[in-house]
Amino acid sequence: MTSKMQFDAKDVRDNKTIAALSYVGVLCLFPLFLKKDSRYVQTHAKQGLALFLAEIIIWVLNILPFIGPFIWMLFSLVFVAVSIIAIIKTMQGEYWEIPVVSQYSEKIKI
Repeated sequence: MTSKMQFDAKDVRDNKTIAALSYVGVLCLFPLFLKKDSRYVQTHAKQGLALFLAEIIIWVLNILPFIGPFIWMLFSLVFVAVSIIAIIKTMQGEYWEIPVVSQYSEKIKI
């Protein structure tokens, strides 16, 4: 599902590469703190941060006996696929609301 959120065309054109970093694990912190003046970057960076925090939670669940490694492996594949889709959408100048993750990213105030 692609959001109907609108961004300034110049903001998107000038910042889509750094916005794409938002979906590469801990690198989400760079756009978050370096491009505070870009609404496009901030929207992606907050969603990337929420995705990264979800990855950490799943990583911690890996300690559960038997089921933990299975959950971790399954969700790791999901996170990689979601990150790839989000990077592609970002480079196309779009904002993709990642299911579940986007509702938490909207609550991030930085």
